[in-house]
Amino acid sequence: MKRFVSTRVLFGILVAVMLFSGATYSIAAETVKVGIVLPLSGNIAQTGALLREAMLLAKDVVNNKYEDFNLPAAATEGFPNLNGAKLELIFLDSQNIPERAMSAAEQLITQEKVVALMGAYASASTVTASQAAERYGIPFLNENSTSPILTQRGFEWFFRCTPDDDFFTLNFFQFLRDEEEKKGRNYGRTIAMLYENTLWGADVGKAIQKYAPQFGYTVVADIPYTARSASLTSEIQQLRSINADIVMLASYVSDAILIQTTMRDMDYIPPIMLAQNSGHNDPNFIATVGDLGNYIVSREVYTPALLERPSVRKVNDLMLKATGFPLDGNSGRAFMGVLVLADALLRAKSTAPEDIRLALAETDIPADQVIFPWDGVKFDPKTNQITTGRGIIVQIQDKKYLPVWPYEIATVEAQLPIPKWSER
Repeated sequence: MKRFVSTRVLFGILVAVMLFSGATYSIAAETVKVGIVLPLSGNIAQTGALLREAMLLAKDVVNNKYEDFNLPAAATEGFPNLNGAKLELIFLDSQNIPERAMSAAEQLITQEKVVALMGAYASASTVTASQAAERYGIPFLNENSTSPILTQRGFEWFFRCTPDDDFFTLNFFQFLRDEEEKKGRNYGRTIAMLYENTLWGADVGKAIQKYAPQFGYTVVADIPYTARSASLTSEIQQLRSINADIVMLASYVSDAILIQTTMRDMDYIPPIMLAQNSGHNDPNFIATVGDLGNYIVSREVYTPALLERPSVRKVNDLMLKATGFPLDGNSGRAFMGVLVLADALLRAKSTAPEDIRLALAETDIPADQVIFPWDGVKFDPKTNQITTGRGIIVQIQDKKYLPVWPYEIATVEAQLPIPKWSER
């Protein structure tokens, strides 16, 4: 007579065998789930949508052989060390609301059972989402948020693979110094600050206040505004009345568009505009304001000059095909962030959180496998902040973001001061 063994008994035998052998996980998963929190609705939904597409492209690179791409995780199919499991990305919407970002992270951890998290673009949302990850002991790799405070909290599970705003702000003052000392251009010494009033913008303001006196500049106006404002007329009026030599900005895309159109309507433009990436570099900015955006100077991590590298050109072609937009700093960091995490997963002993965290800490990606002009990807052992990143200063000329600093990678000279509207 045949004897049937119940599923429960079989499972018990399997668990006993695996425990005896010292294995961490009893059954190999078919996919490795990574949760991603992004603003997929709300005022910066267009940005969130582009980041999502860039991450999905990176997932495809991880899961299929791209042997002609000199990029991390491109030469294998999925994760051979994890029994050939493939990468699965699960996206949840933060709506660009910090509280929603935290609940999305919690849902991904407790319900979707993700092994790691990424996101959440806006620094204020990344703060709360990463708090959830820290509480549950889940690795969180941030690719785009730049508030310095994020890696100053002593978190064990949070890693960031982009330079922060303190670093980028220092680059602005180095650019101004080099323009004066090496090019003989003096752009004046007074600065007005205009920035959105969430964590990101406020931290940019602090960095400007920190570096301005060190480089001999005076901050004559500190103007925060409410993010997602319906009108910025009073703030632009303040700028016009103060008439500073340089205006430094930190804005998401809807506000960046509003600032530029309001300046045009009020027939005001400052001699120098230095923008902290984000909204001013979002492809939807130029697509909306067109020639109004010309002459703005911004910080970046990416430049089209890098298209000379075959791998960068191939990634750019994928982005164009998927979105209609070329690669930029935001989408590039989203793409690269997935590959950095995949590189760690390829080296991890298992998908246990501690094994992934240790693999992230040991990251050492060479410079030629990074789509930016960086010295590779390594993390500081105390803060988990990238130590190998680099900033670029670009200017919008003829609706294109062209590098003007550092001079060794510049393709054009900066065209400053900005001509008045009537002189264009």
